[in-house]
Amino acid sequence: MDAKMFGKWDLTEVEVTDPGIKRYVCLKAVTVPHSSGKHARQQFNKSEISIVERLVNNLMRSENNTGKKQVAMRTVDAAFDTINKKTGKNPIQVLVDAIANAGPREEVVRLKYGGISVPKAVDTAPQRRVDSALRYICIGTHQAAFKSKRSVADCLATELIAASNADSKAFSVSRKDAKERVAKAAR
Repeated sequence: MDAKMFGKWDLTEVEVTDPGIKRYVCLKAVTVPHSSGKHARQQFNKSEISIVERLVNNLMRSENNTGKKQVAMRTVDAAFDTINKKTGKNPIQVLVDAIANAGPREEVVRLKYGGISVPKAVDTAPQRRVDSALRYICIGTHQAAFKSKRSVADCLATELIAASNADSKAFSVSRKDAKERVAKAAR
C-alpha cells in the first residue's frame, strides 16, 4: 500500500526504536487520520488506530477545541511541514521518537497499610507510557500557545522536536523526568 499520511509522509520508513512501546505505536498507512471512532468497541483497541490520529484526538482535549477534528488535523499537518523544514527528517519519525522520550517508565502508586498510605514505585505499562507521552506533548503545546503570538502548529512542532531530542526544556520530557524522580524517591 503506498498511501502516505496527509499525502506527503511515508510511514514505511518510520521505525520504533523503543521495544517496549513497539506494539502500541500503530503506523498504518492511511491518507487521512480519521477512523470515525471504530476503535471504541473494545478496551485496548486504541493501539490499533494510527499514532497520528491519536495525536490529533489528544489535541482536541481542551475545552475550546473539543470536536474540531478538521482544525486539529490541519494543525498537525502544518506542524509536520514545519518539522520537516527545521530538521529535514520524516515528521512521523520525530513524533515516534518524541513519544519514546516523553513516556515515563516508572510511576508511583499509593498503598494503604493500616491507616497510612505509603508511596511505592511501579513500572508503567507500555500503553500508559504512550498515552501519557501524547497527553504531555499536547498539554505542553497548549500551554506554549496560550496567550502567545505563536501558532499552535508552531508550538506543536517545537515541542515534538525538543521531545524527540530528549531536551529537558520540553514540557513533556520535564514532566516525565519529574514523575520518574518521584518514583525513584519512593523505591
